[in-house]
Amino acid sequence: MMGSTRLSICFAPVASATLAVVLACGCATQNAPSAQAGHWTTTWGASETVPAEDSPAFSNQTLRLIVHTTGGGNQVRIKLTNVFGSRPLSIGVASIALQESGASLVAGSSHALTFGGRSSIVIPTGAYVLSDSVSLSVLPQHDLSVSFFISGDSGPVSMHPLALQTSFVSTPGDFVARDDGAPFPTAIHHWPYLAAVEVSASDHSRSIVAFGDSITDGYHSTADANHRWPDYLADRLAAAHRNVAVVNEGIGGNRMWHDAIPGRLAFGPNGLSRFDRDALTVTGASHIVVLLGINDIGQASPTSHPEEQVSAEEIIVGLKQFTLRARAHGIRIIGGTLTPYQGAAYFDTLGEEKRERVNAWIRTAKEFDGIIDFDAALRDPAAPAQMKAAYDSGDHLHPNDAGYKAMAAAVDLALFD
Repeated sequence: MMGSTRLSICFAPVASATLAVVLACGCATQNAPSAQAGHWTTTWGASETVPAEDSPAFSNQTLRLIVHTTGGGNQVRIKLTNVFGSRPLSIGVASIALQESGASLVAGSSHALTFGGRSSIVIPTGAYVLSDSVSLSVLPQHDLSVSFFISGDSGPVSMHPLALQTSFVSTPGDFVARDDGAPFPTAIHHWPYLAAVEVSASDHSRSIVAFGDSITDGYHSTADANHRWPDYLADRLAAAHRNVAVVNEGIGGNRMWHDAIPGRLAFGPNGLSRFDRDALTVTGASHIVVLLGINDIGQASPTSHPEEQVSAEEIIVGLKQFTLRARAHGIRIIGGTLTPYQGAAYFDTLGEEKRERVNAWIRTAKEFDGIIDFDAALRDPAAPAQMKAAYDSGDHLHPNDAGYKAMAAAVDLALFD
């Protein structure tokens, strides 16, 4: 902490109904970490992937990342990661604020973040760090802006590649304290280094983790609209007046048993290897919904990567591993049936037989604490192997916005009681 004087600042209430967050008055003491006590949950999160050879790097630039909250609380902190970095990552300064629009912040809403009382931190390779908390009343279903200055060269970037959310990169310089968007001319559509935003709330608040592939990640949903199925589920929970966040830990192209296929590193490490990091350690998690396996079926075949073919029985073994590991951590686990995909580029009849066997096991084996029949929600009753046309994004594998909404509507909220 710089110097011994501490300045307390109270922000006046903001009237605009469009604001993402209501600022707490009598709030954080500047230049000092606020109290860390409380019941912490994750309001937003994203899984990182291994950087591709052509992944972007940053040098003496400020990132301004926009995230959408799903649970509320009266204090907030962020989680940064260098999990796949090849060199230490130097964070010069960081803040959290209300997004006005684009890269612009609500004037006066920015809160400086510290790490153990210091404004800067160097994150070792493979590591995560939590910021100190600041007093900020966070509401569900609104947008926050997280800004941080990367001093020096970042090297390969740990990131979530499919953000479906517009964030911003500055010209060279530290612009964390700037409210206006002028220094941020470059839009990006991934989330570098930011793993989670956490809030402190009542003892009854908690988080649901949605763990899966591109269907959970929201591929082909409308960008900047929060129309992934976990978003729609969060909307339903908020409408039911439950302070239960939904944390999206899907990675497009992800598989259960194998890492990303060559040339597609953005598909990430295999689900069994990342489950602990991306699901079990999500702060405040009470439930995990698993929807994974369709890429194990489709990405490898007798003619494409035959050495990585996976049987229905192996997918079932993997799902059993998820249930065992979740229960060992006192977390309830919900199984999602694999969605229809006839007509998709990698569809074949052998794969469809596997999908049907896996779904039959999910429905009847009673291994999970509950199930969500996503297959039944999306399939065409006249042709059950394919998606209903009204829900098809056009590639016959990924739903459109209406399809993602139908998936969320199929969830019995009593599963999370």
